[in-house]
Amino acid sequence: MLLDHFQSMRGAKSLAVGLTVLAGTTAGFAQTNANDATPVIRIQADQVKATVSPLLYGLMTEEINYSYEGGLYAELIRNRSFKANPTNVVYWSPVGGAAINLDHDTALNDALDSSLKLDASTASAIVPAGIANSGYWGIPLRAKTTYHVSFYAKAAPGFSGPLKVSLASKAGESIVSAEVADLTSDWKKFELDLQTPDLPASKDNVFKLTTATPGILWLQQVSLFPPTYKNRPNGNRPDIMQLLADMHPKFLRLPGGNYLEGDYINERFNWKKTIGDVAQRPGHRSPWNYWSTDGLGLLEYLGWCEDLKMEPVLAVFAGYALKHDYIKPGPDLEPFVQDALDEIQYVTGDTSTKWGAQRAKDGHPEPFPLHYVEVGNEDWFDKSGSYDERFAQFFKAIKAAYPTLQVIATTRVKNVTPDVIDEHYYLSQEQMEAQSHLYDKRARDTGTKVFVGEWATRVGSPTPNMAGALGDAAWMCCLERNSDLVVMNCYAPLFVNVSDPGKSMQWKTDLIGYDALTSYGSPSYYAQVMFSSRHGDQVLATDSQDFPTYSWQPPTRRRTGDEQPRPAQQVPSLFFDATRDSATGTIYVKVVNRADSAQSVAIEISGVNALQPSGLATVLKAQQPDDTNSLKDPRKLVPVTQRIKVPDTFFARSFPAYSITVLELQAR
Repeated sequence: MLLDHFQSMRGAKSLAVGLTVLAGTTAGFAQTNANDATPVIRIQADQVKATVSPLLYGLMTEEINYSYEGGLYAELIRNRSFKANPTNVVYWSPVGGAAINLDHDTALNDALDSSLKLDASTASAIVPAGIANSGYWGIPLRAKTTYHVSFYAKAAPGFSGPLKVSLASKAGESIVSAEVADLTSDWKKFELDLQTPDLPASKDNVFKLTTATPGILWLQQVSLFPPTYKNRPNGNRPDIMQLLADMHPKFLRLPGGNYLEGDYINERFNWKKTIGDVAQRPGHRSPWNYWSTDGLGLLEYLGWCEDLKMEPVLAVFAGYALKHDYIKPGPDLEPFVQDALDEIQYVTGDTSTKWGAQRAKDGHPEPFPLHYVEVGNEDWFDKSGSYDERFAQFFKAIKAAYPTLQVIATTRVKNVTPDVIDEHYYLSQEQMEAQSHLYDKRARDTGTKVFVGEWATRVGSPTPNMAGALGDAAWMCCLERNSDLVVMNCYAPLFVNVSDPGKSMQWKTDLIGYDALTSYGSPSYYAQVMFSSRHGDQVLATDSQDFPTYSWQPPTRRRTGDEQPRPAQQVPSLFFDATRDSATGTIYVKVVNRADSAQSVAIEISGVNALQPSGLATVLKAQQPDDTNSLKDPRKLVPVTQRIKVPDTFFARSFPAYSITVLELQAR
């Protein structure tokens, strides 16, 4: 099923909007430079071409590759609510001769409508009986750290405990434990903290819940939390959040792409079922074929935005699911339109509104900022042709209630003019570089801006290598240069659990990798950091001369009964753009050299009297294009910043092979 889903839902994205879908990935290239002259980049500092969008760089996320469960969301227990499989207690194992099974007749509540029945009749002081969980490819433990345990339990008559809660090595050695007692025949919540001793950090551990007293009991919502980012309850992993913070993102597209829709309408991201007490959230199946507890629900997304000082870009369910289920426009769609209006009110409403009051009840009285709402996701897959009318119905209702909100369409429509259109691109390095001037030529008079809501250079796995970063950087030069039109962009997918790529990864080439214990940024991640943290608010006019090129043979265009070869293209091997910070006067020059040798480039800056004699150069480079980062070598490729001499407004600089460079120059 995953393979079918991958091919039908993701594979077709290779050149999403307005481009031909191409087969194949990487082709060789030959360096050419007819006159062998030194390339020149001309920057006209007295000509401002456009204003850089303040929301240009952001994050896109969804539940794929164990992005939340076993990833960003800090919960360490896998299948805590026993709903990951409708018939079996998966990811839990019996201990000491215990018998375990799902009990659909003993529910905690309507949301968690089954429980784990633990028959510990064989338990004794010598051989305690119970259950164990090894988390998402291990339970990570660190020295002198407090872990919070919570669970619901009830017992058959005659059993009151005690229960021993422990963290142990996979070899069976107990690390830390505590006991709870006084179980009754009614459901009761138990909470306690376990503090580890001084020990080496390790993921080779398990969580256990056992008893030395014979009896029968039921368990539900068994949870283990480490410390979280900014100590937020039910929060996120600090190491991954810090990687995100270092990207300086301005927005979060939530709750993501396919995850918004679900395979079927009843498996969509139903936001009203993701708020409030986590023990009242039923969870749902992710379209990437594993269970989502919805512990990371709508308010947690908004808290994530708050923690990183970014704003939400809210995607609302638009009546279409991935298996081509859809709601007809008109009266049938009206409840879903109202649901979207309710969701916007939950995000932005004050406490005098119904859903603003609910948000306050859930723990956050203050409204969140919201400027963009996206209607659906990748609705070009809807073969019924209903999106045009569905979008118009949402658009008119949202504008009537919230006239200042910008409404994003996911494909071209005719009935109304969207404020923004979302375009997606998943390409090879050569394809990405070949379209690095795509938006230079796009008309500005349509009334519709562009949101590049998903894109990636697909080279490297499970995270991109330097070739991927070079393609990304060439593309980001295009986006930044055209950020009067492209108001937002975000790489996708953002996360991948690399513990067991055959099981933990559903999509190759992901920005940030991690296992249970550690995480790392790919070369593409560091390219993102360089671009998002080093740019001005003004796009400067630029042109070039004598740029070297490479010859790329595009893959054959494949059509039924009509395979046509495509002519070779001459593609630049150098890419660049320039911006200026109007407050400080700093000029940022970004240069990407994808060639296998250093390139000497002359940089001419006009429109300024002079430059300060020194500046900064931040460089990310590699020996080979397939060099990359990994859990074992997380910082093999990282940007390095050094001070450089700037002799004049016209100077030459050598840009290393396979490199991305940001120059920071100060006018005077």
